[in-house]
Amino acid sequence: MSQPVKIKNALISVYYKDNLEPIVQQLDKYGVNIYSTGGTEKFIKDLGINVIPVEDLTGYPSILGGRVKTLHPSVFGGILSRRDHAGDKEQINEYEIPEIDLVIVDLYPFEETVKSGATEQDIIEKIDIGGISLIRAAAKNYQDVTILSSKDDYREFEMFFVENEGYTTLEQRRYFAKRAFHISSHYDTAIFNYFNSTTEEPLTLFKHSESQFKALRYGENPHQKAVFYGDLDAMFEKLNGKELSYNNLVDVDAAVALIDEFSTPTFAILKHTNACGVASKDSIFDAWKSALECDPVSAFGGVLIANGTIDEETAQDINKLFFEVLIAPEFSDEALRVLTSKKNRIILQRKDVELPKNQFKTLLNGIIQQDKDLAIEGVEQMESVTERQPEARELDDLAFANKIVKHTKSNTIVLVKDQQLLASGVGQTSRVDALKQAIEKAKHFKFPLEGSVMASDAFFPFPDCVEIASNAGIKAILQPGGSIKDKESIEMANNRNVSMVLTGVRHFKH
Repeated sequence: MSQPVKIKNALISVYYKDNLEPIVQQLDKYGVNIYSTGGTEKFIKDLGINVIPVEDLTGYPSILGGRVKTLHPSVFGGILSRRDHAGDKEQINEYEIPEIDLVIVDLYPFEETVKSGATEQDIIEKIDIGGISLIRAAAKNYQDVTILSSKDDYREFEMFFVENEGYTTLEQRRYFAKRAFHISSHYDTAIFNYFNSTTEEPLTLFKHSESQFKALRYGENPHQKAVFYGDLDAMFEKLNGKELSYNNLVDVDAAVALIDEFSTPTFAILKHTNACGVASKDSIFDAWKSALECDPVSAFGGVLIANGTIDEETAQDINKLFFEVLIAPEFSDEALRVLTSKKNRIILQRKDVELPKNQFKTLLNGIIQQDKDLAIEGVEQMESVTERQPEARELDDLAFANKIVKHTKSNTIVLVKDQQLLASGVGQTSRVDALKQAIEKAKHFKFPLEGSVMASDAFFPFPDCVEIASNAGIKAILQPGGSIKDKESIEMANNRNVSMVLTGVRHFKH
């Protein structure tokens, strides 16, 4: 505790009045002079608390339709004056400017106005000028001034204020200054993003700088610190379980991206961002059973996701498995009674939220950005290049396999039959190794490969994968094509009476 400052004068000008009343009452109790403007001034007056209009301090009324209220030396001088600086003290006394020790200001709801679909003129009017200037000035002078830049700070400040009997400490002022600069940084980024929505400009901080953030228990490993920046509450309602960890969040992100490829009832099970079970069937229950059948060993401790309602029958069966996270758009009441019987398992009900269309990653001494891979090729985009034409069922399975291969670590091979993942070879340094891994895994879980299909995330540099797949009973193959040896792979497929289709689109996932 150092450099305590007694709060004598406060400036309050806020858009949102939530939770303001208790803090105003405490300031009045401790004899603080309160300066205010407009609606905030009326709010304080209606509480029966004395308030001094800012125009009495500046000598000017609010002008230009409220655009200019506090932008005046009598306001900013009182905030920015250094209490231990003789020159500042002399000028403050000369111009009869009161030292302002506390500033409570929030910002016009710019982001909310953009999201509401308002006109550009309405959006521009919600770019705060006076508020952001007051926040920056007070935060800069945290040695002497306390800044509260959000209603979320009120309760914490009130506790400090009462506990210290009307004083604040340097540590407390610096803490609120840090929060204020975070808010101002996010606000400026949001405005930049609005103006930059159709042009390419250098990256400012993170493209989607978030005002909300949450410290996680740890990162990928216990010795790593981690923070999530974003608004999980906007995307999920957590119905049960412990807090999401770093690894949970990474897997949940992968699960959401995968399940969004499917429109028919589909269930997926992921482990370390890769699918170990996926199936599309006539019902979520049947899809769950088939997805679990793919690899019940890897499913242990996995992240589960469905694109339909989890009913009681499905919940009873899921309840037999140990899992970390279950995500679905809806849960029946009976299903929730079953699934919440274990307090630590995380149950998330997904909300309808538009997701970003770009990605960022720290790399070397900088950041790389790319568009998300939003392309996916269906039956219409498949070019058949072999004598044997794929059957209708095989085409549907190839489209299903292509959706999975897109979301699996490269190099990858995916084997599918009847809209069910049979096995995959994941993250291998050779495509042949990926295929062999997938075949061995399918055999381990006793899946017959005769009549199955195969999808590859990239082209075959040699015809060996086609030969190995044919020997295993695979009858149709999907690949993007583009190798100088495509002809050799096609010839091998013709020799083995195997269908092959090309999509023209590669789906590497590093």
